[in-house]
Amino acid sequence: MKYFNTGGATGTTNTGLTGATTRAEESSLSSWAGPYVTEMLGRGQALAGLPYQAYMGPLTAGESGLQQQAFQGLSALQMPTAQQTTYDPMSFTTAGTAQQYMSPYLQASLDPQYEAAKRQAEIQAQALQSQYGKAGAYGGSRQGVAEAELQRGLLDRMANITGQGYQTAFEQAQNQFNAEQARQMAAAGQAQQYGLQALGAQRTGGAEQRAIEQQGIGADIAQFEQERDYPYKQVQYMQSLLQGLPLETQSYTYYEPSGLQSLSGGASAVKNIYDTLAEIFGGNTGGQASQADLDAIASGNY
Repeated sequence: MKYFNTGGATGTTNTGLTGATTRAEESSLSSWAGPYVTEMLGRGQALAGLPYQAYMGPLTAGESGLQQQAFQGLSALQMPTAQQTTYDPMSFTTAGTAQQYMSPYLQASLDPQYEAAKRQAEIQAQALQSQYGKAGAYGGSRQGVAEAELQRGLLDRMANITGQGYQTAFEQAQNQFNAEQARQMAAAGQAQQYGLQALGAQRTGGAEQRAIEQQGIGADIAQFEQERDYPYKQVQYMQSLLQGLPLETQSYTYYEPSGLQSLSGGASAVKNIYDTLAEIFGGNTGGQASQADLDAIASGNY
């Protein structure tokens, strides 16, 4: 029994009297390897006929618990409002702004200073009266001038107290205004920075989620392609079993008759037919077949 055959023929045609010589070669499986190869091919065919066994477990790890918590936290981030991210600078010289920032207790802080100046002026007035009384000039014009000067000094001191108090209050209000403006500007900048950081963190988390999802899609596609290509791979596997088998080659030589030999053979055949007819019709016409007999044979009515 031949397990694997390849055939080829080479020949040289001679138009002379000797005819054409043809040599053929045939390859077949070596006899000593027949049982082993037969068993191997049977097992291979059985294995190739098995159905595809799909892996039913997860193809990717997916998101971890910590990643899920991080993604939930990122999705819950609230972006700053437009008001929080906007800084609208104000001018301290605007009408009412300085008064708004000046201490409402300014007058309460000035009143004790006024009272102290007044007491000081009263003490000085009593001393002046005592002085002019001892001199016998109490109530005179010189005393009136001295008291007027004393009163003018009191008013000057109270004016200075008021001016210094308001100057200090103004400077403190300006410092407070500038401090609040700086805080508002810093808060707006921090809100903007927070918004950018939140967007960046969400973008990074989204990219990580997308990579995990893409990994799952890639694994699904690979699994689909593996199942789709399974029959083709089985055919390739079956073909691979036939590669490298031990073969042996046998050569055969035969001759084709030449034209002259064919003619000679044809003439011999005609002569044999004639002899046969002569034997059949030997009793008629001295061994010669009549025309009527030949026509009857040709028509099949003999």
